Amino acid sequence: MRVVLPHNRPCRVRRTGCHDVKVYSTHLVCHFPQHGPGKKHERPIVLEPWQRELTDRHPWELLRGLIHSDGCRITNRATRTVRGEVRRHAYPRYLFTSTSPDIVRLFTGTLDAVGVPWKSNRRASGAVNVSIARRAAVELLDAHVGPKD
Repeated sequence: MRVVLPHNRPCRVRRTGCHDVKVYSTHLVCHFPQHGPGKKHERPIVLEPWQRELTDRHPWELLRGLIHSDGCRITNRATRTVRGEVRRHAYPRYLFTSTSPDIVRLFTGTLDAVGVPWKSNRRASGAVNVSIARRAAVELLDAHVGPKD
């Protein structure tokens, strides 16, 4: 942030499980056109050409940021009865949830670009859940996304 806004004083605030970067400037909209009043899902989120170029060159960084902000890696536990015997198994999966159709489109489009298969479903609240559960896809995300810091 210091490189982008040299006349401002960004700072890091330690929070539980993350770092919060604070900066105050009337020029944030110039650098981040998506920044603005109102809820993200009530206004369009469209990348500028220079942002699209960056996300095309660095898709894993975009996925990492989106998953760390609006997603998680969980262990899914399932049970089923086979010939009267209850069988349990657990497997890791990534979940991403957003109410903004534009953000979901950015996320799923980037997953498609890097070859990660996904499935989605709409919740009653209007939010969309995107699930990545195939073993190879989860391993790929583990290698590039990793745990939240």
